[in-house]
Amino acid sequence: QYSPGSVAGADGHADPTEITFPGCSCLSSSCVAPGCPCLCRGASSSTLQLGAALGPVFECNALCSCGDSCHNRLVQRGLQLPLQVFQTEKKGWGLRALEPVAKGTFVCEYAGEVLGYQEARRRIQAQTAKDSNYILVVREHLHSGEVLETIVDPTHVGNVGRFLNHSCEPNLVMVPVRVDSMVPRLALFAATDIAAGEELCYDYSGRFHNSPVANQEQKPSEEETGVRKPCYCG
Repeated sequence: QYSPGSVAGADGHADPTEITFPGCSCLSSSCVAPGCPCLCRGASSSTLQLGAALGPVFECNALCSCGDSCHNRLVQRGLQLPLQVFQTEKKGWGLRALEPVAKGTFVCEYAGEVLGYQEARRRIQAQTAKDSNYILVVREHLHSGEVLETIVDPTHVGNVGRFLNHSCEPNLVMVPVRVDSMVPRLALFAATDIAAGEELCYDYSGRFHNSPVANQEQKPSEEETGVRKPCYCG
């Protein structure tokens, strides 16, 4: 079932459509810091297009007084690029853009059912070796030491993001962007300039643009001892 954004999963712990953030009272169509409380929470999604350093990203929401033309409303507008699902040589289905994509452009969201830990574990244990695993776990590490975990499964309900393949040198980077609540939208931005027809990929492990350079070559212990999957990114 196609859904442009994420929906509450079977266990219903987190509803991504629930509005829990207060809105801003900005009267202009373009909010600016420090006057806009939404921008005071963190960075604007529009700054990602300018290559700004990544940090907490918040957009204006449904309760805000600013208009739809506000520059702090990007991911919530949804898919704007012409994308095509196509059959790859070794990786099954893949996704590509039909026009050039500039670095920093919002490409698409990885949307699906937002699950709790127990439901996600149940689904993974029910999978067979022939089943594709689309379940994605994103962990955000806070300065306080707390870890926020978001689990999204587009197996049964999802969007075009489910067709994205992995690459060790990807052209997309995933950024959690919050709009209405603490449940983030998993937004994918162009990490480099992308040519028309080039396959769109991101790093499933999350290490790309997400670890100190010195640590990128260090493999987790489970990778050293566990069964590895073949990588077809080339």
